[in-house]
Amino acid sequence: MAGLNHSRLTAVDVERWSILAIVIAYFGLLLLVAWLTGRKGSNNTAFFLGNKRSPWYIVSIGMIGTSLSGVTFVSVPGLVRQMDMTYMQVVFGFFFGYILIARILLPLYYRLNLTSIYSYLDKRIGPYGYRTGACFFLLSKLVGAAARLYLVIWILHTYVFDQWHVSFTVTAVTGVFLVWLYTFRGGIRTIIWTDTLQALCLLAMLVGILWQLKDFLTLDMTGLMQTVAASEHFRLFEFKDWGSTQHFVKQFLSGVFIPVVMTGLDQDMMQKNLSCRNLREAQRNMYSYGFAFIPINFLFLCIGILLLTLATQLQITLPEVNDDILPLFCTSGMLGYSTLIFFTVGIIAAAFSSADSALTALTTSFCVDILGLEKDKSEKAKHTRMKVHLLVALVFTLVIISFRLFSSRSLIDAIYMIASFTYGPLLGLFAFGLFTRRRPANRQVPCVCIAAPLICYALDYVLFKYAGYKSGYEILLLNGALTFAGLWFRSTRPETCK
Repeated sequence: MAGLNHSRLTAVDVERWSILAIVIAYFGLLLLVAWLTGRKGSNNTAFFLGNKRSPWYIVSIGMIGTSLSGVTFVSVPGLVRQMDMTYMQVVFGFFFGYILIARILLPLYYRLNLTSIYSYLDKRIGPYGYRTGACFFLLSKLVGAAARLYLVIWILHTYVFDQWHVSFTVTAVTGVFLVWLYTFRGGIRTIIWTDTLQALCLLAMLVGILWQLKDFLTLDMTGLMQTVAASEHFRLFEFKDWGSTQHFVKQFLSGVFIPVVMTGLDQDMMQKNLSCRNLREAQRNMYSYGFAFIPINFLFLCIGILLLTLATQLQITLPEVNDDILPLFCTSGMLGYSTLIFFTVGIIAAAFSSADSALTALTTSFCVDILGLEKDKSEKAKHTRMKVHLLVALVFTLVIISFRLFSSRSLIDAIYMIASFTYGPLLGLFAFGLFTRRRPANRQVPCVCIAAPLICYALDYVLFKYAGYKSGYEILLLNGALTFAGLWFRSTRPETCK
């Protein structure tokens, strides 16, 4: 028995050391890419926009990795148990949202030659609207990106570093430091290539996990498709229950507007598009990137169905939290050692491609929108940008550590809800600027943008408590509409402004 325990401990240690070796090799490769892309020096123009020389197809692949965070990697397969395949209704809407971005927002950004997309608000709404929009982005991106990275750091800490008595703080500091290390010099010029590498790794690991499930269930490709199609969870559409958050109209329309807000009005995502050579190439990037989301998310959901099928066959009691289903199978050894490797690489690639991009976008927005360094090409401005990048990384780390101190998964859910509310005012600000010619009362813009999400939150609470209606993604549209209405009532006609 002692020999058996010793062999088991040795096997576990081998797994941990293997994961550590993968992490080290992975970041070593990222640092090599960062050195190659940043060795010629990096001024602020290269850091912010990559000198507008990024190939559109490389940007497209990299944006996939940025969008598919570590949360997506573990959450989407688990959604199947709760809402079947109806998440695809949102995904179908995504594509049309990306078309709107390509046809409406990108031409605007390129015509105005923007570095930060929120500079548009300065030209159209005024300085208070400009600062308000930028602050909403900074808050949303900081909290949301930190929450995504926290999930991955928590998984690595739990399954590897905690067993070696390494504190969570050290794990978090090390993780953010590595991201800062390969982004501080090259900025978006480096991110374009590292995110592409990470996106390819993520997709390869996704296919690898799916292949392992196929073999474990002893199925060929035809049997795999038949198993997925025959599952009780293979329900793509919901047309009957209007009260359901999964109703087609709610999810599809929300799917159209979610990318408009979370991509088209997000400096993180648009910064990559603005680094393309011209508008036509940026639009090609958006079309291909948007279309790729459909098969990728479908594969994630298929993995969810196969995991539920396997759990039924093996009579496994699944965890209560949907996000824990995929990690359970991948880290417990049930699917073999190779699946653990696939999962580790995949979740690291997904999480850090979101984190590095967010860190760069936060630095860009703060430097351009708050400090006004866009046109300053001096060495002093470059050093200021590097200091800001380091400061953002430190704040990023503190937010991640604070999540650990509260030690509550519900806190993360609440943070995501709060972050989703903050995109509504951005939608209202840009819609008001694009579709009206009126000029809002400058000093009252921040009050309107703060009031709108508060009203939405109160309304959501009242509807659920007294009518049993639980708002879904449509709350984003209401939030934007209230912001738009508030700006309208506190605005004047163009001729009045003259």
